[in-house]
Amino acid sequence: MSDILRTMHMIDVLIKAFSFFLIIVVGYLLKKYGVLQRSDSIALSKIMMNLTLPAAVINGFSSFNVDHSLLILVVIGFVCNILLLFAGFMLSRKRDNDTKVFYMINSPGYNIGCFTLPYVQSFLGPVGIVATCLFDAGNSIICTGGSYVAASNAIGTSTGLKSTFQRLFSSIPFDVYVLLLLAALFGYHLPSQVTILTTMVGNANPFIAMLIIGMMLEINIDRSQLRSVYKVLVLRYAAGALFSALFYFCTPLPLEIRQVLAVTVFAPVSSLAPVFTARASKFGSVSSFTGSISVFISIIIITTLLTLMHVG
Repeated sequence: MSDILRTMHMIDVLIKAFSFFLIIVVGYLLKKYGVLQRSDSIALSKIMMNLTLPAAVINGFSSFNVDHSLLILVVIGFVCNILLLFAGFMLSRKRDNDTKVFYMINSPGYNIGCFTLPYVQSFLGPVGIVATCLFDAGNSIICTGGSYVAASNAIGTSTGLKSTFQRLFSSIPFDVYVLLLLAALFGYHLPSQVTILTTMVGNANPFIAMLIIGMMLEINIDRSQLRSVYKVLVLRYAAGALFSALFYFCTPLPLEIRQVLAVTVFAPVSSLAPVFTARASKFGSVSSFTGSISVFISIIIITTLLTLMHVG
């Protein structure tokens, strides 16, 4: 009987993962055949970032009492990014400025809101959502401008920290993370009347997020730049394997939290990476391609991990 249940569980996980993949393919085909334009993803991104993603976060916090010890997840999210940022700098320190910017912006930064959170929302429930949000609070410091400032400093075109913090706190999801975390720390939860609405809106987040990823997929790239793409991806996923094993097997955190960390560190390149890469170098399209490839790699790895951990 246990073998039958295990098989059924694996099938459920694969069906959910295939559904995500299918939505990405649909988004790409709608763009490819002119039903939608790549620019339409901007409007959908605004809906996601300002409505469905905050609603999903609210749902996660609505019935969860935050353990003060879990604040370490914010630090973990930040430290993982700092280590990857430093590794990207070391790998590119003798390269030209454009390449250096590409490595430093695309090596760190996890796509949490558009990719990992929808996955966690479907597989790991409210506890997973809160843990992912805490990790993302540390991650956001780097991927919403921190890596751009570091790369600008490395090539001598820094814009300063002020603009980074302005960008960080102008992000509605980040503000929601902070406000809900503070509220939860003081034992306050939103009334059920609010969560009835946010549940309806938040349930749309996985679909919209995967559709956006499909619409933003870029497959064209100059062959001469493939080596840089390869090195960045190897760095990200090698570090992900190390972080994942460390967090899952060597930390005293609850099982659900360790499961979240084990999959989150395999998230794709941040969706903001192409924007900042294009702003500081000529490698904007290379960054888009890298992000697109990382999405498919992450789907395979995270789905495999969820199956092995019997999550879903």
